[in-house]
Amino acid sequence: MLLKSLFPDPPPVPDTNAHNFFFRRPEQSQWPDHDMFIDIDGKTERRRSFRDVLGRVEDAYTAFASPALDHGLEFRPGGESGGDMVGIMSENSSDYFVLVHALIANTTPFALISAYSTRFELLHAFKLAKITRLFVQPKYLHRALSVAKEVGLSPSNVYIIGAHVSGYQSLGGMIARVRRGQKTKSDEKEIEKRIQPKPATKDTLAYLVFSSGTSGLPKAVMITHGNLMYSLLQIIVRLQAAAPYAPPPPSMPPVCLAFLPMHHSYGLHVYCFQSLLAPVQLVMLPKWNIDLALYAIPKYKITTLPLIPSLVHQLINHPNISSVDLSSLKTAGSGAAYLPPPLAEKFRAIMPGAMVSEGYGMSECTISAVNQNILGTPLSKPKPKSSDSEPQSQPEYEALAPPGSTGILLPGMQARLVREDGTEADYNEVGELWLKGGNVARGYWGNEKATREGFVDDERGEGRWLRTGDRFSVNEDGCFFFADRAKDTLKISGIQVSPSEIETVLLSHPQKLIIDAAVAGVTSDPNDPGVDAVDSVDSASSEASRTTEGFGQAMRRPRLEDEKVPRAWVVLSATGKKMYKQDKRAVVNVLEEWQKENLSRYKWTRGGIEFVKEIPKSPTGKTLRRVLVDRYEQERKKNSKRGVKSKL
Repeated sequence: MLLKSLFPDPPPVPDTNAHNFFFRRPEQSQWPDHDMFIDIDGKTERRRSFRDVLGRVEDAYTAFASPALDHGLEFRPGGESGGDMVGIMSENSSDYFVLVHALIANTTPFALISAYSTRFELLHAFKLAKITRLFVQPKYLHRALSVAKEVGLSPSNVYIIGAHVSGYQSLGGMIARVRRGQKTKSDEKEIEKRIQPKPATKDTLAYLVFSSGTSGLPKAVMITHGNLMYSLLQIIVRLQAAAPYAPPPPSMPPVCLAFLPMHHSYGLHVYCFQSLLAPVQLVMLPKWNIDLALYAIPKYKITTLPLIPSLVHQLINHPNISSVDLSSLKTAGSGAAYLPPPLAEKFRAIMPGAMVSEGYGMSECTISAVNQNILGTPLSKPKPKSSDSEPQSQPEYEALAPPGSTGILLPGMQARLVREDGTEADYNEVGELWLKGGNVARGYWGNEKATREGFVDDERGEGRWLRTGDRFSVNEDGCFFFADRAKDTLKISGIQVSPSEIETVLLSHPQKLIIDAAVAGVTSDPNDPGVDAVDSVDSASSEASRTTEGFGQAMRRPRLEDEKVPRAWVVLSATGKKMYKQDKRAVVNVLEEWQKENLSRYKWTRGGIEFVKEIPKSPTGKTLRRVLVDRYEQERKKNSKRGVKSKL
């Protein structure tokens, strides 16, 4: 059964540099020079207007494109054919936006790297992406340099973002140097010629974003200039279709609280790309801090609040939420993971004046594929009047898909639901979701095997299908309902966690305490308070667990009821058995400390470590994680009835 979007198709993607689409659309010349960014950290505030930000982008890519003889950096385009690949390792800031767009204009691809990664994770990311240059925030410089040395990245190709460090070039210094040079130029036309973006096609690689994909260690998803433009054209088509049904747009630009990490697809798109569709103000937090967020919402009259489910949970359970003025909020969205309907209802209850919506997406489809907004489709229906005495007026229309539904396909998207035997599922039957559209990525950088497994050629020769690994059903109206995850990959607080990555770390312990391991998601202990809220968004290093001074301590959030946590089953080696005989807890303690050194907090095996004689496997050698999980869950239920804690 082939499913197609209910919206009109987007127009053809222009064969041009995405920079022209982002910044050189005719209507943008009429935009007010509003404060586009307000960077806050609890101590300071810095404002930058739209024109100022655009100027910084142009000056930055002028510095990147200029030859070394003119004190430029000569960043090479491409990445695939001997060109540069630039790593970005920083918390959120307006300069992160500047750097992203300067590299796009210069057609130099970049890799989005979590600043909170452990050394093990950084080493994998640097090697996989083949980083040739790196922009890093000063407080992460030492860790970055250690990994850079191991992969052969010269310190002279390491630059600073967000500040200045003696002995290193900085983004701010590069921009200042270009501006000093421009002051010597009297002919502004010559300056304009100097800063034109480089030619690109819709197939030109824009950036890499790390995703667990369907299995294994994190993979680098290839997003092109065309993918980026198509994802925004989808939004434009949706807004145009909804315009006759939607209320009039606000007279002032919306104000968005921006704290989702920009190394993640969700934060990157909302703050770096969607913010260029219409004037908007971004109140930028370097990372999530609930106290600072609740302070900022009434102070800056926040109207738009993008979230992930774990933060929705934290907000509705915050002890002071009832005393915070949330009346300015008009829209709130949840993405990156499934939002259970009961949680969504509680969220709507604390923001009665706001429209709360959710959607479904993944890095492999640039950002999104399904959204609850149905205005402009045959599903648009007038809202029922609350009483017969209401005066006749322009009817209001239902904006969201049915309760419990993730929504409908975005413009230009096609979908299939596939049973385990490869046949097509029927309406209201669960199957794996396959997606196709102009926003679907090219594949995985440097990993043809994973690309072949995750992207399937259409039998009619019309593009490729993305196998999402997630199971959905769809009703006759085209509304999708999330069922579960078909793949082994876990989602913890909206972040993908690969069991294979955790297994690799456990098996790599230098004492060789285990000879085999399997990791899978299990039901969490209801008394487990979960990951620190800042950790769940920030990828959870010890640095990320600190909150902004002056705004209290980060609250430990209760874990979502249906969220799974990693559990490990391990087979002891002779060395491990010897240690176990001496102290039954010793092996677990050693492996837990090893995880803390090599994995971000949200990847730790909070579901426990269990010793087994062997890991069950299929005849072809595939680990049967489901057997282990089922056995554990059955034992847990038995023990809970007897009031006994499950064996760890």
